Amino acid sequence: MGLARSRGFARHLATSLRLHFRNRMALLYGYLFPSIFLGAFWVLYRWEPVPLVRHMGELLTISILGGACFGLPTTLVSERERGVWRRFRIAPVSTLSLLASTLVARYTLLVTAGLLQIGLALAVGMPVPRHPFDLWLAFTFVSFAFLGLGLVMSAMADNVPAVQALGQCIFLPMLIIGGVAVPLASLPLWAQHLSAFFPGRYGVEALQVSVSGAGIGVARFSLLALTLIGAAGCVTGARMFRWDAQERFAAREGKGRIAVALAAWIAIGLAAESRGRVVTRSSTPQEAQGPAVPAPSVGPPAGAPPPSPAPAPTSSPPAPTAPARERKATLDTAHVAVPKATPPPASPTPPPGPSSWQAVTREDIERDLVFDRLPSDAGVVTPIARADEEPDPEVAEQLEFIRRKLPEWPAARVGDPVQRVRNLLYVAAVPDVFQTPLERFTPWAVYERLQADVPQDTLIKILYWIALHPGDGDDKAVDELYLLGLGNGPSDMDQTRDRVALYGVKLLGRLLGKIKSQ
Repeated sequence: MGLARSRGFARHLATSLRLHFRNRMALLYGYLFPSIFLGAFWVLYRWEPVPLVRHMGELLTISILGGACFGLPTTLVSERERGVWRRFRIAPVSTLSLLASTLVARYTLLVTAGLLQIGLALAVGMPVPRHPFDLWLAFTFVSFAFLGLGLVMSAMADNVPAVQALGQCIFLPMLIIGGVAVPLASLPLWAQHLSAFFPGRYGVEALQVSVSGAGIGVARFSLLALTLIGAAGCVTGARMFRWDAQERFAAREGKGRIAVALAAWIAIGLAAESRGRVVTRSSTPQEAQGPAVPAPSVGPPAGAPPPSPAPAPTSSPPAPTAPARERKATLDTAHVAVPKATPPPASPTPPPGPSSWQAVTREDIERDLVFDRLPSDAGVVTPIARADEEPDPEVAEQLEFIRRKLPEWPAARVGDPVQRVRNLLYVAAVPDVFQTPLERFTPWAVYERLQADVPQDTLIKILYWIALHPGDGDDKAVDELYLLGLGNGPSDMDQTRDRVALYGVKLLGRLLGKIKSQ
């Protein structure tokens, strides 16, 4: 009896693989789509010095998710509609053996698709994964979790269009807010909490630490989560398996078993919450709720001519001049020069700002800048690493390369000192806009270079000037960032200039002792 079961398992496995490789559409979905995703990621993250190495966890998870949540249930449901499984039912082979051979066949196909992705990534310059054996183990755990989900979907869907609808309901949320296609650190706080209930997050973590991290040993919780989710899915899918297409899901008894699979997701999410494994980067309440509206500006723009005698009071205050409106809009956007909450002066004509950066005084800085309403150094906008925080080895290597290249970088040697400082601040601002792993550490490299290149008194004045004039100067330096291994600059230069102004104030605060490095 055992020999017959083994033969049945082997024959069904061989038949499933043979039919798959004869199906052109199956090959298209199984191999072309993962390759398209890989090409898209390569274009999106083309500025990274090491291509795709930080995104293989995401790419492999997408490949497994597509094959398990679309390929597997589509195959099972289409065969059920054609009466294939009704004929299998009278064969001397157990249901468990048939389902096991189906899962093994699909796992084999997933492995070949994953190997194709890794091969293409190596071809465009990605290094060999650090822990190949760990990567295979992680791939197996992730495949098990999603194949269980695919079994549940095949039990719920009455026809192939229903499979496609169910697949989209799971696939798209997993990509967008489940930590698969969008990095967790880029998600808002509520989405990071929600992602803890999706298995894709744990799949990405387990795969990524095997490719570029310390190995699968640091992802034990993720492996446990994937095992629990996969086991719950496989048990539920096997208990609810349908042989006949005429047997509709709505009329079937025992539909409550789906709650077992759902309970596994909820249990893992609650466990992640209790262990504090949800938020990958802390956000201040201000960032979570949106930017605060600063108090109205009370002074004329820097560089304005001396004020004329005050006009006679009227029933309504005069409209601000165009430069004043422009300056206020800049400060409101960047949250930099936020005026202090003091009563307005008795005189309607406050003193003008400095006419040039050389004329900046400490009084100007105290009047125009505050340093306790800046975005948190641990937040999403303008992050700065703690003084004792060590980067990952690959980030440290890129950071050291930037430090070596900064002194000879052409944009850091221009004659105009203000433009030179502005160019160096772009080195901190652009990784922040792109949200690369370097973003927390490049401000320190920039800070060191500024202190070595510009006298402190001069640097203080220039940083103040840049903070209040983010729209001045040129942005040619962003097109030369590739010389530092940072790739091309962003297309949204308004956002980048705002980040330059913010970093200018943060570094100025450290120079003046207003901000203490953690």
